[in-house]
Amino acid sequence: MSRKLPVFTLGVEEEYQIIDPESRDLRSHLSKIVDGAKIILNEQVKAEMHQSVVEVGTNICKNIHEAETEIKSLRTAIVGLADLQGLIVGGAGTHPFSKWQDQPITDDPRYHNIINEMQDAARSNLIFGMHCHVGIENREIGIQLMNQATYFLPHIFAISTNSPFWEGRNTGYKSYRTKVFDKFPRTGLPEYFESVSSYDDYLDTLVKTNCIDNPKKIWWDLRLHPFYDTIEFRICDMSLTVDETICIAAIIQAIVAKLYKLSMHNMSFNIYRLALIRENKFRAARYGIDGHMIDFGLHKEVETKLLIVELLEFIDDVVDELGSRDKINYVYEIMKNGTGADRQLKVFEETNDLTKVVDFITTEFTKGL
Repeated sequence: MSRKLPVFTLGVEEEYQIIDPESRDLRSHLSKIVDGAKIILNEQVKAEMHQSVVEVGTNICKNIHEAETEIKSLRTAIVGLADLQGLIVGGAGTHPFSKWQDQPITDDPRYHNIINEMQDAARSNLIFGMHCHVGIENREIGIQLMNQATYFLPHIFAISTNSPFWEGRNTGYKSYRTKVFDKFPRTGLPEYFESVSSYDDYLDTLVKTNCIDNPKKIWWDLRLHPFYDTIEFRICDMSLTVDETICIAAIIQAIVAKLYKLSMHNMSFNIYRLALIRENKFRAARYGIDGHMIDFGLHKEVETKLLIVELLEFIDDVVDELGSRDKINYVYEIMKNGTGADRQLKVFEETNDLTKVVDFITTEFTKGL
C-alpha cells in the first residue's frame, strides 16, 4: 500500500511594478501603498529597496487553490491602493525602459547597508521576481530535495521568462533579470551539500567572517530557507498574470512532492554537475521555451518544450493527490501562446512602442481578478 504524501504547504511572493499612467515609467509610491496595505494586509506586504517596487506574500497555504485565492486578493488590494494614488500596477521581471539611476531608494537601514556594501551593483538591481516556498517536514530532507531539485530550475525558469527589455533596449534575452542579478554575490544555482550540518556550517562561516550579517543574504535560485521549514525557489521572473504564477507554483510544489515520494521508496533523482545545469540556465534565459536544452541522460540537445513535457510526465503521479492538475495544465497554454517575454516582444514587434508594452503589462496584471 502506498503511503500518503504529507501536506506540502505553499507560500508565494510577488514583486510588483508601480507605474505612472501618463509617462508609463516606474514611479515612487512614497510608501503610501505599503502603509495603506499594512492596515488591511498586515505583514503580507513590504517595501523593497527601490521605492517603485512593492512586495507581497501569501499566508501559508495548504494547497494551490488557497494560494490562487490569496494572490488574486493581494493583486486586487494593491491595484486598488495604487489607484487611490493615481498609479497603476504591472508584473514583469524588468520594466521595459525605466532607468535605475532615476529610481529613489527606500529609506531603511537594511537597504542603506546593502547599498553601502555593493554600491552600483545594488543600486542597479531594479528587478522583479516571483518566489515560491514549499513546506518540508525537516531540514535534513530539505537539503536532499534542494540538491535534486536544482536540475529542474532551468525548466521552471524557461516557463517564467518575462524580462526581455532593459533600459529601453530589446536585450535579445527572454530573461534579462537574471543577468542584472548576477552582479550580486551568492546568487545563481545553489551549491551541493551532503548534509544539513555542512549547509549550516557554511552559513555560520559567512556570518562569523562578516560576509553576511544574516543567513537570508544567500540569494541563490533555490535555497533551504534559514528560518522557515521550507525550500524556496527564487529563479522565476515576476509573472504577467495570476494564471502563470499559479501554474508555475503548482509545478514547483509537484516537483518537491515527487522527489519526496522517491525518497520514501529509498530512491533519488540524479545529481548533475552545476557546470552542466548552468548551461541549461543560460539557454533558458536566452531563449525561454523556444530553444533547446541539454538532456544529460541522452547527452544531446532536445527542444526545451519536449523537456517540459517530460517534466510533466515525471510529476504526473503526484498532481492528483495535490489537487493541482488543472493549474499545472495551464503550462500548455503558455507553450502555445508564449511566455510573458514572448508576448511582450510580440506587442513591441507590432507597435515599435515600449509604452504600449507597458500598457500590455499593466492590463495583463489584472486579468482574471
